[in-house]
Amino acid sequence: MNKKNLAVLITCYNRRDTTLACLKALYQQDIVFTVYLVDDGSDGTSDFVRESYPEVKLLNGNGNLYWVGGMRLAFAEAFKKCHDYYLWLNDDTILAPKALSSLLEIHQELIKRSYPNSIVVGSTQDFLTGKPTYGGAIKSKHWYSNKFEFVKPSQNLQKCDTMYGNCVLIPHSVAEKVGNIDAAFIHSLGDLDYGLRACKLGCSVWVAPGYIGTCSQNSVSGSWADKNISLLERLKKVVHAKSFPIKPWTIFTYRHSGSLWFFYWFLPYIRAIIGYKDLSNSPTFCEDTESKASQV
Repeated sequence: MNKKNLAVLITCYNRRDTTLACLKALYQQDIVFTVYLVDDGSDGTSDFVRESYPEVKLLNGNGNLYWVGGMRLAFAEAFKKCHDYYLWLNDDTILAPKALSSLLEIHQELIKRSYPNSIVVGSTQDFLTGKPTYGGAIKSKHWYSNKFEFVKPSQNLQKCDTMYGNCVLIPHSVAEKVGNIDAAFIHSLGDLDYGLRACKLGCSVWVAPGYIGTCSQNSVSGSWADKNISLLERLKKVVHAKSFPIKPWTIFTYRHSGSLWFFYWFLPYIRAIIGYKDLSNSPTFCEDTESKASQV
């Protein structure tokens, strides 16, 4: 494969050791790339990155960017340089050796199959349990559900509807068509929206074979879905920027949920009222969107 110009986009907030562990695994990859890192916090991450990885292009946030804002900033800066590829990488994702070269080779294979405008999604698994956590997603086939179900990776390429943004390879041709992550979103939903918009514009989304690394799934304990906390707390959490704030969720459902969008719009709020006993073992919920570098 010819040498490709790859930009790696990362955003972080106040978890220095996690970010540095991600960078350590990243810089053990066997290809050349440029890192655009948005530091939206104040725990000294930038200082440590400058010392250990002076080649990283550091961008500073205002402390309120969340995942979408941070990734939008990194994406916009990288796009100015017209890289061949852009890799979204969560700062809590630890890449396996040769993960990046594998993703690039998969896209080259898709070009040969006449799918040049393709997004390649890398799947992750929990470091301790080996259970799948994040990757590609397909829309539930149940009419009464607005969930996006995790696509478990196999030994073959699999087409899907969209993706969670933990490790996503986007060629420049797709970025030109789709543009940046939509500023209508704050922390969650921006990755799902991007994949869905890409498909509507004639692009495609594919799940790479196997796993590209590890990333632990966020616990449902203490979230809007946790029946062990009060109803008032669940309602406060479900409309928080990291869950289903009303305006972004309205845009998402209106854009992607068809004629029944208003019915689907109510679902997370109804689920917050009802509560769930345990979702900690399920990566299939559209509502489980706090996989991003988050403000906690």
